[in-house]
Amino acid sequence: MEPTTYLLIAVSSGQAILLTIGAIVAGAAGTWVVFSRRKQAEKAQLEREAAAALSEAEREAENLLKSARIEAREEYVKQQEQFRADTEETRRELKESEKRITKREDNLEMKLDTLSTKERNLEREETRIAELNGVVAQQQEEAGRLVAEQRDRLVKVSGMSVEDARQTLLQITEKDVEHDCAVLVEKLLTEARDTAAEKAREITLIAIQRYAAEHTSESTVSTVDIPSDDMKGRVIGREGRNIRAFEKSTGVDVIVDDTPGVVVVSSFNPVRREVARLSLEKLIQDGRIHPGRIEEVVEEIRKQVDNDIMEIGKRATMEANIGGLHRKLIDLLGRLKYRTSYGQNVLRHSIEVAFLCQIMADELGLDGRLARRCGLLHDIGKAVDHEIEGGHPQIGADICKRFNERPEVLNAIAGHHGDIESISPYTPLVMAADAISASRPGGRRESLERYVQRLEQLESIATRHSGVASAYVIQAGREIRVIVDAKQVDDAVAASLARDIAKGVEEEMTYPGEVKVTVLREMRAVEFAR
Repeated sequence: MEPTTYLLIAVSSGQAILLTIGAIVAGAAGTWVVFSRRKQAEKAQLEREAAAALSEAEREAENLLKSARIEAREEYVKQQEQFRADTEETRRELKESEKRITKREDNLEMKLDTLSTKERNLEREETRIAELNGVVAQQQEEAGRLVAEQRDRLVKVSGMSVEDARQTLLQITEKDVEHDCAVLVEKLLTEARDTAAEKAREITLIAIQRYAAEHTSESTVSTVDIPSDDMKGRVIGREGRNIRAFEKSTGVDVIVDDTPGVVVVSSFNPVRREVARLSLEKLIQDGRIHPGRIEEVVEEIRKQVDNDIMEIGKRATMEANIGGLHRKLIDLLGRLKYRTSYGQNVLRHSIEVAFLCQIMADELGLDGRLARRCGLLHDIGKAVDHEIEGGHPQIGADICKRFNERPEVLNAIAGHHGDIESISPYTPLVMAADAISASRPGGRRESLERYVQRLEQLESIATRHSGVASAYVIQAGREIRVIVDAKQVDDAVAASLARDIAKGVEEEMTYPGEVKVTVLREMRAVEFAR
């Protein structure tokens, strides 16, 4: 092939290459343009999607913020209502506490006013007594002066001194009275021997008939009504702290058992038992039972009972018409109201003995007022015999001796059970009145078991004799009526049988007073008309 041909072929090949390159460049440029446009479109799409997502996120954030605000506002309202409720409850409790404090202050003011009034009255009485003492002193001085003047006038008129006149008068009187006294003494002794037993029985019966008192029977336990069994649990308290605090404050034993509606308070000290009973009743009514409240109530009731005891003692002295007693003795008399002996209230027994002593003293021509004083104070030692060692007669005599009671009263107190020798006629009177009050029907209470045993023993003593058909005890064991078989026992044997039964009762039984034995013998003749 020719060179020119080769050249043309080469030129043609170069052009083709150039065209190819140009086409490639053009294609690449077009591709880049397309790619750029696509990228811009994708970018625009992404920007639109981002803007939409941002807008959606803003809307969601705004909704969440609104929900949070609503919930916060609701929680705020709820907390505010709870706070108002708590505040109202606290305000109500504060008002109740304020009312209780105000009431307590009013009570204290009333008590202070009462005390102030009593103090003013006491001051007025002291002033009046001082004035009366001054008047009495002046009158005594005037009376002494008048007596001295009269004595001087008598000495001048008679020409004898006072001592000479006294000796002369005594000698004349002694001679005149000596014979009359001997005759009178013999006559009185004779009459006394004849009528002593009858007169003593008459005086005793008169005293019993003119005075009789009812006695209340009490025991060593007191019961307190409980409205429900739940209240028993509150009385006991958590792990028993309430009942332990109550027993420690009152000094009594509290028994909470299965008995429905009842709690038992037990103590040998009657005043403590009464304080415990009243305190427990008040705590149950109040409903607030805890150690602090228990101590507060017990102290309040103890003061109340002490005041009641003093008032009871004052009323007893007024009833017995006894004056001049020391305040401590009046307090001990009041404590006897809560003391019993064989079921007999000791205070009522003491008042009864006082009046029996007065009646018998009046019949015998003795001082009835002094006899009443001896009778009223004879058992005063029983108010503290559970606290002091020794018998109540000696305890009572020692107490009254400290308060300057008369020797007759001290001897009657110490000797009314025969422990010491009687030095005055009032001691036997107190002994007799004490026996009358204790042994009269209804004076003392016996337990049912002991009472039934005594009746059965009386009937067995009567029925073991031959000829006895049946025996019945009546009048609380004071009389036994024996019915005999008329065919086996005649009238003479009936009288002998009554004596034998009475003797058997005296030998085998111990009883107050006397037991009457009546034997009944009845003969019946029966026939039928047909």
